[in-house]
Amino acid sequence: MFTVCALYHFTRFEDHKSFQKPLQDLCENEGITGSLLLAQEGINGTVAGPTRASIDRLIAFINNMPGCSDFEYKLSTAQEQPFLRAKVKLKKEIVTMGQPDVDPKARVGHYCTPEEWNELISSDDVAVIDTRNDYEVAIGTFKGAIDPKTATFRDFPQWWEENKARFHNKKVAMFCTGGIRCEKSTNYLLGQGVEDVYHLKGGILKYLEEVPKEESLWDGDCFVFDQRVSIGHGLEEGPHDLCHACRRPIVPEDKKKPQFEQGVSCHQCIDQYDEARKERFRERQKQISLAKARGELHIGR
Repeated sequence: MFTVCALYHFTRFEDHKSFQKPLQDLCENEGITGSLLLAQEGINGTVAGPTRASIDRLIAFINNMPGCSDFEYKLSTAQEQPFLRAKVKLKKEIVTMGQPDVDPKARVGHYCTPEEWNELISSDDVAVIDTRNDYEVAIGTFKGAIDPKTATFRDFPQWWEENKARFHNKKVAMFCTGGIRCEKSTNYLLGQGVEDVYHLKGGILKYLEEVPKEESLWDGDCFVFDQRVSIGHGLEEGPHDLCHACRRPIVPEDKKKPQFEQGVSCHQCIDQYDEARKERFRERQKQISLAKARGELHIGR
């Protein structure tokens, strides 16, 4: 059983690049895989360790990084290794919104605990906005939530500008997978003059962990960026797989559709790639199948 840790923290690093090698070395020494992103604005990532102790050592290291003593993280488990290798990357932003004036360290919306969330989003004067990407929303969201249908988080400011009139005199409640996107989106809305802005503390992951299914307003599964693909209440692994062409979630029934070809296409992307690209996908899938037959994991999975 692998221990999965989803984490993020906004802080102002003077030299974020100096942490790349120590974090990479620690992950490799502990057998931890997954991705960590480092930027001047903080740290973000999801990783998995072969033991809880290995993840605890990573948590202790990050706790000792400047300004990270109270960083946010959530633990869950996976039956199989969710990632293939460890990657510590340097980025301009730990979650890309493309708005240079957005600063979650300055101010954010009102935090709302999972226990308080149901009452908040059931109020008539509250508009609930899902800040995740369209393919994430497609497999699960809160009942009554607005889907901006954004392909990336970078699209959210434009969507807001085009739709802000809809939310006049409304309280706005926003949510995302683990909370990080809401740190930026609530700061952005406050900067746009919205007075009452709320967001789900700990994100969907914390809600699914703490709120009993019989009391839940969540409908469907939650997309996660690892080999589990989706999780449900109690953070149990969901039924989804990935189309390894377009990286969108699919369910077993989707594999029976005529548009599906393992590693090459699904009903969501059948017209997205030309034949030359599909041939490259077929060769990749062939190599994955050969590696699997040898009992190995192929890095292109």
